[in-house]
Amino acid sequence: MRSSTRKTIGYWTTTGLVGAGFLIMGAVDAVQAPAALAIMGHLGYPTYFATIVGIWKVFGGIAVLAPRFPRLKEWAYAGIFFDLTGAAASHIAAGDSAANLVMPLVLLSFALASWSLRPESRKLSVGGSAARGESRATIPVTLAA
Repeated sequence: MRSSTRKTIGYWTTTGLVGAGFLIMGAVDAVQAPAALAIMGHLGYPTYFATIVGIWKVFGGIAVLAPRFPRLKEWAYAGIFFDLTGAAASHIAAGDSAANLVMPLVLLSFALASWSLRPESRKLSVGGSAARGESRATIPVTLAA
């Protein structure tokens, strides 16, 4: 199997898992399912936080799965990173066992893999002009001591 084919399969596998995970978890949080509220309460968050974070999770899941919009994807990947590292930190702060860290950290590894494997068409070009074939002049910067 060619390297580019393996990369494409890896990208869509990890992206599908992250996108589906965030769509499902976001919906569960947004509707304030009892299990989600129990976890939020255990971690010390107010009930309304589940709705807020749930809606943003759904948007993040849609953003990483949708074609085009590379800037939106960058923001979504950043939000997913913050959500999952925040979840892990919250479990640590609550004194939970290491078993509670597995899910957010595994999903985080999938998100990082998805981000790193994404095709050029889903990447944000530097300065936004590379896709149009334009070049940007660079100005050398010297740091004075």
